[in-house]
Amino acid sequence: MSKILNEVLAANQDYVNNFGDKGDLPLPPGRHFAILTCMDARLDPAKYAGLSEGDAHVIRNAGGRASDDAIRSLVISYKLLGTREWFVIHHTNCGMELFSDEIMRDLLASSLKTASLNEQGLWYDTGEGPGSHEAKHISWLTIKDQEQSVLEDVVRIKTHPLVPREIPVYGYIYDCKSGRLIEVPAATEAGKAS
Repeated sequence: MSKILNEVLAANQDYVNNFGDKGDLPLPPGRHFAILTCMDARLDPAKYAGLSEGDAHVIRNAGGRASDDAIRSLVISYKLLGTREWFVIHHTNCGMELFSDEIMRDLLASSLKTASLNEQGLWYDTGEGPGSHEAKHISWLTIKDQEQSVLEDVVRIKTHPLVPREIPVYGYIYDCKSGRLIEVPAATEAGKAS
C-alpha cells in the first residue's frame, strides 16, 4: 500500500473510533442550505462557514463553477432534500485563472501526463504522449475575473429552468490570505429570491 493510502485508512480508523451518534444524522441537511465552491485544498467550507456534519450540502468542483453537474446537485439538494438557500463561493488565487480552454486542450492533445508551469507563467508538458483530442469537447470553465465568474454562475443558476425563483443565491469570494468571505454585491443582487 502507498503511504497516502495507509495514512487515510489510519485516519479513518481514528474517525470510526470517535464516530459517536453521527450515524443517526438525518439525510436532509439540518441548516437547509448548500454551498457550491472550489475543490482547492486550501478551502475548508466547514471552517469558513461554521459547519458541522449534517448541516449543509457542499458541492465542489474545479473553480466552484455552475457546471451542469453542479446545477444537477443543487436541484437535487432542493427538490429532494429541502435546501432553501444557496451560496456560490469562488476564491482568490484560483488555479482556474492560470490557463484557458485552449491551453488545456493543447496540453491534453500533446500528453495526458502532468504538466508544469514555467517561470514565465506558461504551461508546458513534462511527459511524453500520447495525448487526446477529446479535450476539445469540454468547456473547462476557466476564470479570467473572479467577481465576473461569481456573477455569471449565480445568474446561470438563477435563470436555469429547473431552479425555482424563490431560492436566494448569494455570491462570495473567499480570500485565501485572510479567510474572509467577500460579497460580490452584483451577484447577490442577481441571486435575490423572487
